[in-house]
Amino acid sequence: MIIQLQSEMNQADQQFIVDAVVGQSFTVNEINTQQGKYLVCIGKNDIDMRTIGNLPGVKDIHRVSDPYKLVSSKWKVGKSAIDIGDGIKIGNGDFQVMAGPCSIEGEEQIRSTIKHLKSLGIKIMRGGVYKPRSSPYSFRGLGMEGLKLWHQIAKENDIKIITEVMQVSQIEPMHDYIDIFQVGARNSQNFNLLDELGKVDKPVMLKRGISGTVDELLQSAEYIFSNGNEKIMLCERGIRTFEKAYRNTMDINAIAILKERSHLPVIADPSHGIGIRKYVDKIAMASVVVGADAVIMEVHECPEKAFSDGQQTLDYKQSENLMDKMGRLRAML
Repeated sequence: MIIQLQSEMNQADQQFIVDAVVGQSFTVNEINTQQGKYLVCIGKNDIDMRTIGNLPGVKDIHRVSDPYKLVSSKWKVGKSAIDIGDGIKIGNGDFQVMAGPCSIEGEEQIRSTIKHLKSLGIKIMRGGVYKPRSSPYSFRGLGMEGLKLWHQIAKENDIKIITEVMQVSQIEPMHDYIDIFQVGARNSQNFNLLDELGKVDKPVMLKRGISGTVDELLQSAEYIFSNGNEKIMLCERGIRTFEKAYRNTMDINAIAILKERSHLPVIADPSHGIGIRKYVDKIAMASVVVGADAVIMEVHECPEKAFSDGQQTLDYKQSENLMDKMGRLRAML
């Protein structure tokens, strides 16, 4: 059960509501976010929701049977939209594309990519400065110095930044230089990291774990929300299965299911989803058809020379063609 509280209510009224619910053998978790106050109440007994709903300070009350409460669609009317700033929104009808290289490699690459993205009307640049690599000998990113350089150039060009955070100690130094924190597949159940991202006032894009289920992704999102951050986006990036013909199995089904089960925006990552450049556009288009609120894709001027993931990265012409096709498809839909 979720109880939405009036934002201006006093502490005495709030405690009275808590005591009333606890008296019905429920445990109560008090949640304060950027956008509201909630009581998440867990219990097995029946409860008179009308009595609780009429108490002073109660804005609304909802019965939510899902194990994930706050990210469930069962209590919120309409879909959430995440405000990235400067009029850029994702979700509830606002569609965005996030694009850029797998790894930030240097100033020339940053400037070239931003120029290309702006020519396509893309307002959010993706890229990695901390890279979780399967091999310790692979390129692992330029770190904070690379991020500061990227931030400076992006700010000059009114481009937003999304990049991956890998551990709790990176959150604070990265905070002022990024617009969206990305949690990668390997950290999808790093609950310490999720707890801390719940305490920041920045959007978080949470990727599905390499072998994670839909429910596990939603439970991970609940960690962030329950710690105070409502600005969450869910990302389907493919899962590991027995199939070896492509990098991952892009679960198009999951996009539709996530849109039904949660009010949060759902992002598609076709680059990691299939891992083969010539099919990325087809998977991106399929994701748009099933209702993705955004697409995040890898783009590089010369993918063959990319420091990482070149095999799944579109070149400039391919990304231009895909943007055109997605635009026409969305207009038709």
